Amino acid sequence: MKTFTYTANASRVVFGPGALQALPAEIERLGAKRALVLSTPEQVDAARRVAALLGERAAGLFPKAVMHVPIETAREARDEAKRLGADCAVAIGGGSTTGLGKAIALDSGLPILAIPTTYAGSEMTPIYGLTEGGVKKTGRDARVLPRTVIYDPELTLTLPLAMTLTSALNAIAHAAEGLYAHDGNPITALMAEEGIRASAAAMQVLAGDPKNLEARSNALYGAWLCGSVLGAVSMGLHHKLCHTLGGSFNLPHAETHTVILPHALAYNAAQAPGAMARVARALGVRDAARGVYDLAARHGAPTSLKAIGMSADGLDRAAELAVANQYPNPRPLERAALRALLQRAFDGEPPQT
Repeated sequence: MKTFTYTANASRVVFGPGALQALPAEIERLGAKRALVLSTPEQVDAARRVAALLGERAAGLFPKAVMHVPIETAREARDEAKRLGADCAVAIGGGSTTGLGKAIALDSGLPILAIPTTYAGSEMTPIYGLTEGGVKKTGRDARVLPRTVIYDPELTLTLPLAMTLTSALNAIAHAAEGLYAHDGNPITALMAEEGIRASAAAMQVLAGDPKNLEARSNALYGAWLCGSVLGAVSMGLHHKLCHTLGGSFNLPHAETHTVILPHALAYNAAQAPGAMARVARALGVRDAARGVYDLAARHGAPTSLKAIGMSADGLDRAAELAVANQYPNPRPLERAALRALLQRAFDGEPPQT
Protein backbone atom coordinates (compact mmCIF):
# COMPACT_ATOMS: atom_id res chain seq x y z
CA MET A 1 0.00 0.00 0.00
CA LYS A 2 1.31 3.42 -0.92
CA THR A 3 1.98 6.11 1.68
CA PHE A 4 -0.93 8.50 2.02
CA THR A 5 -2.35 11.34 4.08
CA TYR A 6 -6.04 11.55 4.88
CA THR A 7 -7.65 14.60 6.46
CA ALA A 8 -11.30 14.34 7.46
CA ASN A 9 -13.46 17.43 6.98
CA ALA A 10 -15.40 17.71 10.22
CA SER A 11 -19.11 18.35 9.74
CA ARG A 12 -21.99 17.26 11.92
CA VAL A 13 -24.53 15.24 9.90
CA VAL A 14 -28.17 14.69 10.87
CA PHE A 15 -29.70 12.14 8.48
CA GLY A 16 -33.13 10.62 7.97
CA PRO A 17 -36.77 11.22 7.04
CA GLY A 18 -38.10 14.13 9.12
CA ALA A 19 -34.61 15.31 10.06
CA LEU A 20 -35.58 18.90 9.23
CA GLN A 21 -37.41 19.05 12.57
CA ALA A 22 -34.00 19.00 14.27
CA LEU A 23 -33.16 22.40 12.75
CA PRO A 24 -33.99 24.62 15.76
CA ALA A 25 -31.93 22.42 18.08
CA GLU A 26 -29.03 22.38 15.61
CA ILE A 27 -29.05 26.19 15.34
CA GLU A 28 -29.01 26.37 19.12
CA ARG A 29 -26.12 23.90 19.17
CA LEU A 30 -24.18 26.33 16.95
CA GLY A 31 -24.81 29.07 19.51
CA ALA A 32 -26.54 31.17 16.86
CA LYS A 33 -29.38 33.62 17.49
CA ARG A 34 -30.11 35.15 14.08
CA ALA A 35 -30.08 32.96 10.97
CA LEU A 36 -30.27 34.32 7.43
CA VAL A 37 -32.14 31.75 5.33
CA LEU A 38 -30.87 31.35 1.77
CA SER A 39 -32.57 29.79 -1.26
CA THR A 40 -33.09 30.19 -4.98
CA PRO A 41 -36.14 32.18 -6.13
CA GLU A 42 -37.79 28.89 -7.10
CA GLN A 43 -37.42 27.50 -3.55
CA VAL A 44 -38.61 30.52 -1.60
CA ASP A 45 -41.50 28.50 -0.17
CA ALA A 46 -39.02 26.03 1.32
CA ALA A 47 -37.06 28.97 2.74
CA ARG A 48 -40.24 30.34 4.34
CA ARG A 49 -40.90 26.93 5.87
CA VAL A 50 -37.42 26.94 7.37
CA ALA A 51 -37.89 30.47 8.69
CA ALA A 52 -41.19 29.49 10.28
CA LEU A 53 -39.52 26.51 11.92
CA LEU A 54 -36.82 28.78 13.32
CA GLY A 55 -39.27 31.35 14.63
CA GLU A 56 -37.50 34.19 16.42
CA ARG A 57 -34.12 32.82 15.37
CA ALA A 58 -34.85 33.67 11.70
CA ALA A 59 -33.27 37.02 10.85
CA GLY A 60 -34.66 37.12 7.31
CA LEU A 61 -34.72 35.53 3.85
CA PHE A 62 -32.42 35.95 0.88
CA PRO A 63 -34.05 33.94 -1.96
CA LYS A 64 -31.71 35.08 -4.74
CA ALA A 65 -29.19 32.25 -5.15
CA VAL A 66 -28.35 31.42 -8.79
CA MET A 67 -26.00 29.07 -10.62
CA HIS A 68 -22.25 29.55 -10.40
CA VAL A 69 -22.50 32.24 -7.65
CA PRO A 70 -22.01 35.53 -9.53
CA ILE A 71 -19.81 37.86 -7.48
CA GLU A 72 -22.56 40.51 -7.54
CA THR A 73 -25.06 38.16 -5.87
CA ALA A 74 -22.47 37.11 -3.30
CA ARG A 75 -21.76 40.72 -2.37
CA GLU A 76 -25.46 41.51 -2.06
CA ALA A 77 -25.97 38.50 0.23
CA ARG A 78 -23.00 39.46 2.41
CA ASP A 79 -24.35 42.99 2.78
CA GLU A 80 -27.80 41.65 3.68
CA ALA A 81 -26.35 39.35 6.34
CA LYS A 82 -24.48 42.28 7.85
CA ARG A 83 -27.53 44.58 7.70
CA LEU A 84 -29.69 42.02 9.49
CA GLY A 85 -27.04 41.22 12.09
CA ALA A 86 -27.09 37.55 11.12
CA ASP A 87 -24.74 35.28 13.05
CA CYS A 88 -25.25 32.21 10.83
CA ALA A 89 -26.67 31.22 7.46
CA VAL A 90 -29.05 28.37 6.67
CA ALA A 91 -28.86 27.25 3.03
CA ILE A 92 -31.75 25.14 1.78
CA GLY A 93 -31.56 23.83 -1.78
CA GLY A 94 -28.89 22.59 -4.13
CA GLY A 95 -25.32 23.55 -4.90
CA SER A 96 -26.20 27.10 -5.93
CA THR A 97 -27.66 27.92 -2.52
CA THR A 98 -24.91 26.17 -0.60
CA GLY A 99 -22.39 28.03 -2.76
CA LEU A 100 -23.98 31.33 -1.84
CA GLY A 101 -23.71 30.45 1.84
CA LYS A 102 -20.04 29.68 1.33
CA ALA A 103 -19.50 33.06 -0.33
CA ILE A 104 -20.91 34.75 2.77
CA ALA A 105 -18.74 32.63 5.07
CA LEU A 106 -15.60 33.28 3.06
CA ASP A 107 -15.51 36.94 4.08
CA SER A 108 -17.50 36.98 7.29
CA GLY A 109 -16.69 33.62 8.85
CA LEU A 110 -20.40 33.07 9.62
CA PRO A 111 -21.16 29.40 10.31
CA ILE A 112 -23.30 27.66 7.68
CA LEU A 113 -25.95 25.02 8.20
CA ALA A 114 -26.81 23.28 4.93
CA ILE A 115 -30.06 21.49 4.08
CA PRO A 116 -29.51 19.81 0.68
CA THR A 117 -32.52 19.13 -1.53
CA THR A 118 -30.45 17.77 -4.43
CA TYR A 119 -27.44 15.47 -4.69
CA ALA A 120 -24.84 18.15 -5.43
CA GLY A 121 -22.52 17.24 -2.54
CA SER A 122 -21.21 20.78 -2.09
CA GLU A 123 -22.35 20.71 1.52
CA MET A 124 -19.56 18.25 2.38
CA THR A 125 -16.70 20.27 0.95
CA PRO A 126 -14.55 23.30 1.82
CA ILE A 127 -14.60 24.20 -1.89
CA TYR A 128 -16.14 27.47 -3.02
CA GLY A 129 -16.67 29.01 -6.45
CA LEU A 130 -17.33 32.56 -7.61
CA THR A 131 -17.99 33.78 -11.14
CA GLU A 132 -16.74 37.20 -12.18
CA GLY A 133 -16.40 38.59 -15.69
CA GLY A 134 -17.51 35.31 -17.24
CA VAL A 135 -14.81 33.26 -15.47
CA LYS A 136 -15.54 30.88 -12.60
CA LYS A 137 -12.78 30.66 -10.01
CA THR A 138 -12.69 28.04 -7.30
CA GLY A 139 -10.72 27.64 -4.10
CA ARG A 140 -10.58 25.78 -0.80
CA ASP A 141 -11.00 27.37 2.60
CA ALA A 142 -11.97 25.69 5.86
CA ARG A 143 -14.19 28.67 6.74
CA VAL A 144 -16.75 27.75 4.05
CA LEU A 145 -17.32 24.15 5.14
CA PRO A 146 -20.85 23.89 6.59
CA ARG A 147 -20.71 23.16 10.32
CA THR A 148 -23.88 21.06 10.18
CA VAL A 149 -25.68 19.25 7.36
CA ILE A 150 -29.27 18.09 7.66
CA TYR A 151 -30.14 15.36 5.14
CA ASP A 152 -33.89 14.86 5.03
CA PRO A 153 -34.94 12.66 2.09
CA GLU A 154 -38.54 13.85 2.45
CA LEU A 155 -37.37 17.22 1.10
CA THR A 156 -36.23 15.55 -2.14
CA LEU A 157 -39.52 13.80 -2.95
CA THR A 158 -40.64 16.71 -5.14
CA LEU A 159 -37.32 17.01 -6.99
CA PRO A 160 -38.29 16.59 -10.68
CA LEU A 161 -37.14 13.31 -12.19
CA ALA A 162 -34.93 14.96 -14.82
CA MET A 163 -33.14 16.94 -12.13
CA THR A 164 -32.96 13.88 -9.90
CA LEU A 165 -31.08 11.92 -12.55
CA THR A 166 -28.60 14.65 -13.50
CA SER A 167 -28.00 15.53 -9.86
CA ALA A 168 -27.23 11.89 -9.02
CA LEU A 169 -24.84 11.72 -11.99
CA ASN A 170 -23.22 14.91 -10.72
CA ALA A 171 -22.61 13.10 -7.43
CA ILE A 172 -21.14 10.12 -9.26
CA ALA A 173 -18.75 12.50 -11.05
CA HIS A 174 -17.26 13.65 -7.74
CA ALA A 175 -16.50 10.10 -6.68
CA ALA A 176 -15.34 8.85 -10.07
CA GLU A 177 -12.78 11.60 -10.45
CA GLY A 178 -11.73 11.23 -6.82
CA LEU A 179 -10.68 7.66 -7.60
CA TYR A 180 -7.82 8.85 -9.81
CA ALA A 181 -6.91 11.96 -7.81
CA HIS A 182 -3.17 12.34 -7.26
CA ASP A 183 -3.79 12.78 -3.53
CA GLY A 184 -6.38 10.02 -3.20
CA ASN A 185 -6.14 7.37 -0.52
CA PRO A 186 -7.77 4.07 0.50
CA ILE A 187 -10.37 5.82 2.67
CA THR A 188 -11.69 8.08 -0.08
CA ALA A 189 -11.56 5.17 -2.53
CA LEU A 190 -13.92 3.16 -0.30
CA MET A 191 -16.30 6.11 0.00
CA ALA A 192 -16.14 6.76 -3.74
CA GLU A 193 -16.99 3.24 -4.83
CA GLU A 194 -19.82 2.91 -2.33
CA GLY A 195 -21.12 6.37 -3.26
CA ILE A 196 -21.22 5.49 -6.96
CA ARG A 197 -22.93 2.18 -6.23
CA ALA A 198 -25.59 3.76 -4.00
CA SER A 199 -26.26 6.65 -6.39
CA ALA A 200 -26.59 4.44 -9.46
CA ALA A 201 -28.80 1.93 -7.64
CA ALA A 202 -31.07 4.74 -6.44
CA MET A 203 -31.34 6.08 -10.00
CA GLN A 204 -32.58 2.72 -11.24
CA VAL A 205 -35.45 2.77 -8.73
CA LEU A 206 -36.29 6.46 -8.94
CA ALA A 207 -36.52 6.39 -12.74
CA GLY A 208 -39.68 4.30 -12.32
CA ASP A 209 -40.81 5.45 -8.88
CA PRO A 210 -39.71 9.04 -8.09
CA LYS A 211 -41.59 9.06 -4.76
CA ASN A 212 -39.78 6.01 -3.37
CA LEU A 213 -38.52 7.28 -0.01
CA GLU A 214 -36.02 4.47 0.49
CA ALA A 215 -34.42 5.20 -2.88
CA ARG A 216 -34.41 8.92 -2.11
CA SER A 217 -32.62 8.10 1.14
CA ASN A 218 -30.06 6.00 -0.72
CA ALA A 219 -29.50 8.79 -3.24
CA LEU A 220 -28.78 11.26 -0.42
CA TYR A 221 -26.50 8.72 1.24
CA GLY A 222 -24.62 8.32 -2.04
CA ALA A 223 -24.40 12.09 -2.45
CA TRP A 224 -23.02 12.43 1.07
CA LEU A 225 -20.26 9.93 0.32
CA CYS A 226 -19.46 11.36 -3.10
CA GLY A 227 -19.41 14.90 -1.73
CA SER A 228 -17.07 13.79 1.05
CA VAL A 229 -14.68 12.49 -1.61
CA LEU A 230 -14.88 15.79 -3.47
CA GLY A 231 -14.02 17.64 -0.27
CA ALA A 232 -11.06 15.43 0.64
CA VAL A 233 -9.03 15.16 -2.59
CA SER A 234 -8.13 17.20 -5.64
CA MET A 235 -10.25 17.15 -8.77
CA GLY A 236 -8.84 16.90 -12.30
CA LEU A 237 -9.94 17.25 -15.91
CA HIS A 238 -13.63 16.54 -15.47
CA HIS A 239 -14.30 19.23 -12.88
CA LYS A 240 -12.04 21.77 -14.56
CA LEU A 241 -13.91 21.31 -17.83
CA CYS A 242 -17.28 21.59 -16.11
CA HIS A 243 -16.26 24.77 -14.27
CA THR A 244 -15.08 26.24 -17.56
CA LEU A 245 -18.29 25.33 -19.39
CA GLY A 246 -20.50 26.46 -16.53
CA GLY A 247 -18.76 29.68 -15.59
CA SER A 248 -17.84 30.89 -19.08
CA PHE A 249 -20.85 29.62 -21.05
CA ASN A 250 -23.49 29.59 -18.29
CA LEU A 251 -24.42 25.95 -18.83
CA PRO A 252 -26.50 24.21 -16.14
CA HIS A 253 -24.27 22.62 -13.52
CA ALA A 254 -25.58 19.07 -13.06
CA GLU A 255 -26.41 18.61 -16.72
CA THR A 256 -22.88 19.66 -17.71
CA HIS A 257 -21.39 17.09 -15.33
CA THR A 258 -23.73 14.47 -16.77
CA VAL A 259 -22.60 15.12 -20.35
CA ILE A 260 -18.86 15.52 -19.71
CA LEU A 261 -18.21 12.69 -17.23
CA PRO A 262 -18.09 9.71 -19.63
CA HIS A 263 -15.76 11.61 -21.97
CA ALA A 264 -13.44 12.71 -19.17
CA LEU A 265 -13.26 9.12 -17.91
CA ALA A 266 -12.45 7.89 -21.41
CA TYR A 267 -9.71 10.53 -21.75
CA ASN A 268 -8.03 9.30 -18.55
CA ALA A 269 -8.85 5.60 -18.83
CA ALA A 270 -5.49 4.27 -20.00
CA GLN A 271 -3.59 6.16 -17.29
CA ALA A 272 -5.98 5.23 -14.46
CA PRO A 273 -6.98 1.56 -14.90
CA GLY A 274 -7.50 0.95 -11.19
CA ALA A 275 -9.94 3.83 -10.90
CA MET A 276 -11.82 2.67 -14.00
CA ALA A 277 -12.11 -0.84 -12.58
CA ARG A 278 -13.67 0.51 -9.38
CA VAL A 279 -16.16 2.69 -11.28
CA ALA A 280 -17.14 -0.23 -13.51
CA ARG A 281 -17.55 -2.54 -10.53
CA ALA A 282 -19.75 -0.01 -8.71
CA LEU A 283 -21.96 0.31 -11.81
CA GLY A 284 -21.98 -3.40 -12.59
CA VAL A 285 -20.55 -2.90 -16.08
CA ARG A 286 -17.37 -3.80 -17.98
CA ASP A 287 -16.35 -0.33 -19.16
CA ALA A 288 -16.54 2.67 -16.83
CA ALA A 289 -16.85 5.45 -19.41
CA ARG A 290 -19.42 3.65 -21.55
CA GLY A 291 -21.27 2.53 -18.42
CA VAL A 292 -21.75 6.13 -17.27
CA TYR A 293 -22.84 7.20 -20.76
CA ASP A 294 -25.35 4.37 -20.98
CA LEU A 295 -26.66 5.09 -17.48
CA ALA A 296 -27.49 8.65 -18.53
CA ALA A 297 -28.90 7.71 -21.94
CA ARG A 298 -31.01 4.84 -20.59
CA HIS A 299 -32.87 7.16 -18.24
CA GLY A 300 -33.26 10.08 -20.63
CA ALA A 301 -30.62 12.35 -19.09
CA PRO A 302 -28.83 14.67 -21.55
CA THR A 303 -25.82 13.26 -23.38
CA SER A 304 -24.83 16.26 -25.52
CA LEU A 305 -23.61 19.78 -24.81
CA LYS A 306 -25.72 21.01 -27.72
CA ALA A 307 -28.87 19.81 -25.96
CA ILE A 308 -28.10 21.83 -22.81
CA GLY A 309 -27.39 25.13 -24.57
CA MET A 310 -23.75 25.05 -25.69
CA SER A 311 -22.94 26.81 -28.96
CA ALA A 312 -20.58 25.14 -31.41
CA ASP A 313 -18.62 28.35 -31.84
CA GLY A 314 -17.61 28.20 -28.17
CA LEU A 315 -15.81 24.85 -28.34
CA ASP A 316 -12.46 26.27 -29.42
CA ARG A 317 -12.49 28.80 -26.57
CA ALA A 318 -13.49 26.11 -24.09
CA ALA A 319 -10.53 23.98 -25.18
CA GLU A 320 -8.18 26.93 -24.80
CA LEU A 321 -9.48 27.75 -21.33
CA ALA A 322 -9.18 24.10 -20.31
CA VAL A 323 -5.43 24.02 -20.97
CA ALA A 324 -4.69 27.57 -19.81
CA ASN A 325 -3.81 26.46 -16.28
CA GLN A 326 -2.15 23.11 -15.72
CA TYR A 327 -3.28 20.90 -12.85
CA PRO A 328 -2.73 17.29 -11.77
CA ASN A 329 -4.50 14.80 -14.03
CA PRO A 330 -3.65 11.19 -14.91
CA ARG A 331 -3.16 12.09 -18.58
CA PRO A 332 -1.39 15.31 -19.61
CA LEU A 333 -3.67 18.00 -20.98
CA GLU A 334 -3.46 18.04 -24.76
CA ARG A 335 -5.32 20.79 -26.54
CA ALA A 336 -6.14 18.80 -29.69
CA ALA A 337 -7.35 15.81 -27.70
CA LEU A 338 -9.49 18.01 -25.46
CA ARG A 339 -10.98 19.75 -28.47
CA ALA A 340 -11.92 16.32 -29.88
CA LEU A 341 -13.40 15.36 -26.48
CA LEU A 342 -15.53 18.50 -26.47
CA GLN A 343 -16.72 17.83 -30.01
CA ARG A 344 -17.88 14.34 -29.12
CA ALA A 345 -19.61 15.71 -26.03
CA PHE A 346 -21.23 18.44 -28.11
CA ASP A 347 -22.55 15.93 -30.63
CA GLY A 348 -23.69 13.47 -27.98
CA GLU A 349 -21.54 10.62 -29.29
CA PRO A 350 -20.45 7.77 -27.00
CA PRO A 351 -17.08 8.24 -25.25
CA GLN A 352 -14.00 7.14 -27.13
CA THR A 353 -11.20 5.57 -25.12
